Amino acid sequence: MVVAPNMSVGVNVVIGIAAELARKLGPDFDVEILEAHHHKKKDSPSGTALKLAQEIAQATGRTGESFKTAREGQVGERPRGEIGIQALRGGDVVGEHTVFFFGEGERVELSHRATSREHFARGALRAAAWLHGKAPGLYDMRHVLGFA
Repeated sequence: MVVAPNMSVGVNVVIGIAAELARKLGPDFDVEILEAHHHKKKDSPSGTALKLAQEIAQATGRTGESFKTAREGQVGERPRGEIGIQALRGGDVVGEHTVFFFGEGERVELSHRATSREHFARGALRAAAWLHGKAPGLYDMRHVLGFA
């Protein structure tokens, strides 16, 4: 079985690359994840945003304790190692995810924007084709795309 919070091939490639970027950039870069979805979405942050944060955390030796999903009021300086996750809701946005890596004097941004839901089905079909002939077990899109 292939399980993933998002079956889009593109967003799963972004997740894999984001983890690698975090590893390469190192601890001097602050990580923030911004996601946007339609106004009818029930959960926040999205499962995809959380998966991005989890993969970045794993790649850099952090835990879920480093996740910060809201900032309000006098929060003080940003703690080193924090992974911020912010959510926007509005209109008919299918799904957008951007990972920001903020350094001193430079910034790296990695984004994926979904404009239709068809790509979820295409990703599921790709995962099913990859799964054919595999040993019984639990897999995710990292396996399908060669990141695991």
